[in-house]
Amino acid sequence: MNPLIVTTGEPAGIGPDICVQLAAYLAEQPVVLCGDIDLLRQRAQLHGKDIAFYHALQPRPQTVAPAIAVRHTPCFSRVKAGQLDVNNSPYVLDMLEIAAKDTLAGQYAGIVTAPVHKGILCEAGEHFSGHTEFFAEKTGAALPVMVLGTATLKVGLVTTHLPLKDVPAAVTSTRLRDILTIIDADMRRYFTEGRPPRIGVCGLNPHAGEDGHLGCEEIEVINPTLDALRAEGVDVSSALPADTLLVPQHAAAYDIIVAMYHDQGLPVVKAQGFGACVNMTFGLPIIRTSVDHGTALNLAGTAQADAGSLQCAIEMALQMASCTAA
Repeated sequence: MNPLIVTTGEPAGIGPDICVQLAAYLAEQPVVLCGDIDLLRQRAQLHGKDIAFYHALQPRPQTVAPAIAVRHTPCFSRVKAGQLDVNNSPYVLDMLEIAAKDTLAGQYAGIVTAPVHKGILCEAGEHFSGHTEFFAEKTGAALPVMVLGTATLKVGLVTTHLPLKDVPAAVTSTRLRDILTIIDADMRRYFTEGRPPRIGVCGLNPHAGEDGHLGCEEIEVINPTLDALRAEGVDVSSALPADTLLVPQHAAAYDIIVAMYHDQGLPVVKAQGFGACVNMTFGLPIIRTSVDHGTALNLAGTAQADAGSLQCAIEMALQMASCTAA
């Protein structure tokens, strides 16, 4: 299996820090970091860590220190931990471009991303709404699907970053069908060994609409779509009350839960395992996972950042890659 490529994220944030903190683990995994090798060395020195970062095209050094390959991509401006610099925005995008291009070409088994800072990228004049949309555009994927998961619970989203007032209109039969079809396909590909995954679906309204008394979307849109998919062989539930479905003993009956909007499903996943959650993008022709947190500028350059989510994201990507390599 080819290695994963791990983009190190916003240089002023905790991305480089958590890579340094995971050095002993990373040195034993089939991974290549993508970023500025001098920045990584500086951050290791700041943490008092002896790490042998080496250029990916060079032989692995013989050293007692953890040795980690780096696909070197130079920063454009000197980095100070915790201080954003608009001049380094092109550097962040360079890492993502390299990761997308080389993974599509088959050089890497998948991509794991450390956090970036959307605000500074937009301030630089870049039209960047997120990793998910970036990789969808670069890979030609029509509909990327956001899935957040822990070891025991996966939640996919029908809508993502929408104001709550706009969600009902966005939950159309076409979108719901497309999202569930992608989830069914990628769950088979990566997690259920070809078996139709058991998919539990949250209703949009409280109590899944209470037979139309608390909203009609379940009757008019959601359940007819689910019935049609079920007739086609998709193992999908009817619309169920989210506050019941997401209780652990009920969620355990399903391989994945599908929520209608961002804050319906994700708070439950994060409450169960923040720091051990993984953000996955379904619907791409490549594997992409990510941490479940942001750049945490206030923790950059310190030893206080938690690297657990990055390790989980790498482990999830390796698990997914092993299924496609089999």
